[in-house]
Amino acid sequence: MTEHYQVTVVGGGPAGLTAALYTTRLGHDTMVINRGGGRAAMMLDTHNVIGVTEEVSGNEFLQTAIEQVKSYGADYVQDFVTDIEPTEDGYRVLAGDTEVTTDHVVLATGFSDTRPEPPLPRTGMGLHYCLHCDAYMFVDEPVYVMGVGDSAAYVAMIMLNFTPDVDLLTRGEEPEWSDETATLLENHPIDVVHEEIVGLEKDDSGWLSAFEFEDGTVREYRGGFPMYGSEYNTELAESLGVELNDDGTVAVDDHGRTNVDGVYAVGDVTPGHNQIPTAMGEGARCGIGNHYDLRAFPRTVEEIEERGPVTDGDVPAISERLLQHAVTHESHPGGPRSERSVTSDD
Repeated sequence: MTEHYQVTVVGGGPAGLTAALYTTRLGHDTMVINRGGGRAAMMLDTHNVIGVTEEVSGNEFLQTAIEQVKSYGADYVQDFVTDIEPTEDGYRVLAGDTEVTTDHVVLATGFSDTRPEPPLPRTGMGLHYCLHCDAYMFVDEPVYVMGVGDSAAYVAMIMLNFTPDVDLLTRGEEPEWSDETATLLENHPIDVVHEEIVGLEKDDSGWLSAFEFEDGTVREYRGGFPMYGSEYNTELAESLGVELNDDGTVAVDDHGRTNVDGVYAVGDVTPGHNQIPTAMGEGARCGIGNHYDLRAFPRTVEEIEERGPVTDGDVPAISERLLQHAVTHESHPGGPRSERSVTSDD
């Protein structure tokens, strides 16, 4: 049997899970289908998320979020969505043995960083993809940036705000940055190293300590940033006729709506900073946007003329399944927590 949901979120990163949290708590039956993995899952530590301490890994952060969303009544499946088909009144979503119909689809499919060729240190222990997340870790430490384009050169110059020891590694490739960027590099204290990497050294904890180059030199580094671009995961969006921006991201309004009715996008697949707090904010706005577009009340004048006034039998609009989750949830005044809510005046 194919189950029906008001909202189906494709992707289980911080943006998608936050959108699902909002739609569920706002009374809309929600399904999350997540293939697993993703950028957040690779994090050894969580940075820049207020209220979440550094020692929390990406997987721990996401698992807590998944359990939180499920506790409010959302359904969650780990599988890979292969197809989304428009139907007469919504969409059909296919993922392995899972098939659901849905009023709205939220695409939180993210992007994939282009990974350089080995030898490389472990991701999170010398190989890092988020400048704004991880620059703090390398204050006053030797740092590398890999790449041959303008973005690599600019990241190298940006890192001078944090450390005086920055190398730009082209790994044997010809630079592709502009003449203006070349002039800027010549006027910043950055070494451009053209030789390919042939080996690496790690300290006792597994962190990168140095790269060995093909000319026999060894340079010490504590970490760095590969800048080879990203591939946005927009196959599903394109199959639905969703408009893309020139940079390959999905074009959305400030609540995640695309140009296709009932299709939303959020997180790293859309424009903006690729940060967990940013993704969570976008997810919240997207969830609220879905609520604006799905909520049953208030009825418009046109709807009242067509269907009549709202009666006691019409309310509440929340499904029986979500209603039961809500009234038994610990956050509900009638839930388990209320039994231990005794004030000092009692």
